[in-house]
Amino acid sequence: MALVQLQQACFPGMATWKREQIESRLRVFPEGQVAGGIDGRVAASGRGPIADGDYASDWDDRRRVSDGGRIRNHHPRGDTLHGIEIVVRPGLRGLNLARRIDEARKQLCKDKNLRTIVIGGRIPGYGEHADTTRAGESVDRVRRKVLFDPVPTTRLANGIPLKALIPNYWRESEVRGRMHSGCHGSSGASPVTRAAGRRPF
Repeated sequence: MALVQLQQACFPGMATWKREQIESRLRVFPEGQVAGGIDGRVAASGRGPIADGDYASDWDDRRRVSDGGRIRNHHPRGDTLHGIEIVVRPGLRGLNLARRIDEARKQLCKDKNLRTIVIGGRIPGYGEHADTTRAGESVDRVRRKVLFDPVPTTRLANGIPLKALIPNYWRESEVRGRMHSGCHGSSGASPVTRAAGRRPF
């Protein structure tokens, strides 16, 4: 399956989504599963369900947030889009594909009259200096453009602020270092401050 091959190329050595997880997402909320291709190959993808605001603010476990990758917890009448993942094929990075996925998500929020987007993501570069630097210090250096880290740097470049760190968002054996980032809004909505990772569009 093309999406599994894309994930293998992007995250070698990590467990990939299974076919039944991908098929479940397509059944439950096809509009939330975004992909783009170049030269006949899937180049980038992003996925996520809609949830209610209270649930969306609780990001202690990515498996629970994503329902183990199946998103059967999708709430059609919720107000928050979860951005579970963006994957961009190595060799095609630098072509603003992640930005296009983010723009598609923002448009989906407007089309569905949603209030927020909340995105959870890795800080993959942190593992290189985790023994000498705290995660918060690393992210602060990324904010100040002293340090480049592919995921949080891309989020910031796309206008998505980094709001909070989430301990144990992924298993330590999968990848070291996690970051939570997000933005939010809807047409004519006023700012909401009750949860991290949110701002007006």
